[in-house]
Amino acid sequence: MIETPTLVDVAAQDVAALHIHTPRSEMMKVMGPGIGEAMQAAASQGVGPDGPWFAHHLEITATSFDFDICVPVTAPVQAVGRVRPWTRPAMQVVRTVYTGPYEGLGDAWGAFDAWVAANGVTTASDLYERYLAGPESTPDPAHYRTELSRPLRAG
Repeated sequence: MIETPTLVDVAAQDVAALHIHTPRSEMMKVMGPGIGEAMQAAASQGVGPDGPWFAHHLEITATSFDFDICVPVTAPVQAVGRVRPWTRPAMQVVRTVYTGPYEGLGDAWGAFDAWVAANGVTTASDLYERYLAGPESTPDPAHYRTELSRPLRAG
């Protein structure tokens, strides 16, 4: 299900960011258009995408998601529409990779969080999902690859 988690130092990264706060029931309706909007902003300015897009989840509740869709760019994007420039800060994270369909992400996060707790790793409340391979690269959801990361808590 998931690869053995590791601690990784992540460099700062400029992104084209689009903020979304949505009920869980609307996630499938807002994700695709949001990704397209952020990708278009980066591409139209000739700065991206520069690698796989990712989601930075600020808060997940039983009823909603509060997150940013982030498209890596080679230079800061100019704000356009809902898209804004942001720099993900350098940080240390605990990271794993889940292989399988998106419907299995909840269980993958459960396994990952269990490993984090069992190994005494203290993390911040936000999290990242980076979509390494999905429907754009393979027709078989069993081959989707999603990188799961939790920033380590400072101090």
